[in-house]
Amino acid sequence: QVIREGAVVHLCFNRPAALNAVDLPMAQAFLSAVRGVAADASVRAVVLRGLGKGFMAGGDLATLRADPVQGASDLLTPLNAALALLARLDAPVIAQVHGVAAGAGLSLMLQADFVIAAEGTRLNLAYINIGTSCDVGASWALPRLVGLRRALEIAMLGDTFTATQALDMGLINRVVPAEQLHAEVQAFAQRLASGPTRALGQTRRLMRGALDRDLPAQLEAEKEAFLACARTADMRVGIEAFFSKQPPHFKGH
Repeated sequence: QVIREGAVVHLCFNRPAALNAVDLPMAQAFLSAVRGVAADASVRAVVLRGLGKGFMAGGDLATLRADPVQGASDLLTPLNAALALLARLDAPVIAQVHGVAAGAGLSLMLQADFVIAAEGTRLNLAYINIGTSCDVGASWALPRLVGLRRALEIAMLGDTFTATQALDMGLINRVVPAEQLHAEVQAFAQRLASGPTRALGQTRRLMRGALDRDLPAQLEAEKEAFLACARTADMRVGIEAFFSKQPPHFKGH
């Protein structure tokens, strides 16, 4: 389900009876929704959230039970395409997490730029518990967020941990009371949506690519990103606001 609130788009996982376990129709709908966001320059922030009692309980094991190989391939093709497209957006991505984030749910959460979770949320990478390795970008994100040793522990032991523990590990940004979660996320998203969207996009891509480049390559990437920002109206707005000692009013272009 796609919900628009101004320049913020909420992509909502909507299989509440199954704790939003992702099946093929949901994976395909997610890809379609992300394509819609990518094609809409007026979107300036994206929120990933689950409807009902939890964020996402993982992949739908019923999809995998009859034919694990084909079932996994069918699910991962649209999910991977959606995440690759999300990573290229200018609009920052925030995960609003409550209840449970397990398996593919935790992997999807890890792909967001920011994570705000409700108190009492339970998290588990879970894959090892059904005899498989992780997917949906978890092995890319985890070592970058928590380091190799902790990433291996999370992935290979399959233990459940709390939102507070996830905060301490650097997996999430904030833990808030459950009743304040949506308001907190919406305020956070609106703040980002009022920012210089093109500069935010350049920043998120620089940070995501930094560990894959040596210093000279990163310096060149920074130069190209800065020059791209210098061509935007928002940078001119920001500079003029600085000299006039007024807050800038960015338009996102």
